Amino acid sequence: MTRPTSDAAAAAELAPSPAEPLRLQVLTALALHRMVTTGQLRQMLRPDSSRQLVSRVLNKLRSTGFVDLTPLPDSDRSRTHAWYLTPEGARLTRDLPILRGRPPYPITSTTAASLKTPHTLTVVRSHLPFAVDARRLGHEHGPWDWTPEVAHPIGEGERLVADAVMHYTVVDGEHRRKLRAFVEVDRSTMSSERLAVKLIEYARLFQYEAQSVGRRRPVSTGPAWLRWYPVFPRLLFVLTGASRARLGDRISDLQAMVAQHPLVAALAREVQLGAVVLEDIEEHGPSGSVWVPLTGGEPRPWTDL
Repeated sequence: MTRPTSDAAAAAELAPSPAEPLRLQVLTALALHRMVTTGQLRQMLRPDSSRQLVSRVLNKLRSTGFVDLTPLPDSDRSRTHAWYLTPEGARLTRDLPILRGRPPYPITSTTAASLKTPHTLTVVRSHLPFAVDARRLGHEHGPWDWTPEVAHPIGEGERLVADAVMHYTVVDGEHRRKLRAFVEVDRSTMSSERLAVKLIEYARLFQYEAQSVGRRRPVSTGPAWLRWYPVFPRLLFVLTGASRARLGDRISDLQAMVAQHPLVAALAREVQLGAVVLEDIEEHGPSGSVWVPLTGGEPRPWTDL
């Protein structure tokens, strides 16, 4: 296996160019989204191109030691793999502007990759309908507008880690409406109660105020979330991995938490909260009337929660 002699040489080789910008985009997508299949990368980066184009780039990056793959269990035994950065690939991409401030995410073995695969790929799968919808509607939302695993302090030394933070711009003629959302992806692997408790964590984030240091008496500097967002993002739950009836029960439990917990009820008065079945946004698009408001009411688009 041949490798570039230095990170600098590799970065120069992978710099965007009119001839072949896709290699850098693939590396950036893997660094940001952690793990992606060939089909997902194609839909994310080159939806109008062939699968073979993306496959060639991935195989070349694998031959130089920047990416590796893990097979996915598949009932029809098709050759499907999830791709991820090697430690060398993670080191190469760590200084990309879009990734500044992001923690490193190197995977050192196929075994380690396989443990992270199901949830990571489902988060990517949840992102793609928004990207498809944005292209169809003329809105702005691309592969760099979805950031997985974003951590926020919620006090008492604890952190909330959102499955993803989404940035989305609705474009209506000359009017632009910037939307942000925390996205929680549920594969029905945890109890319904544990899922609903996530609402309490977001309510704590909404109320948490950082304290200034270096004073005898702590002084609040305002809500901590204002460090990152001009308004508190809406909260979207995307559910899959169970029967319709069971997923409906899980959504009902989320609604019950909103109704019964005082902190969550206070959050719901200020922040839009919704839940959806993943297969519904894949079939109808996120702009379809498929989102259930956690405060009650008829299903609607996520932008109208």
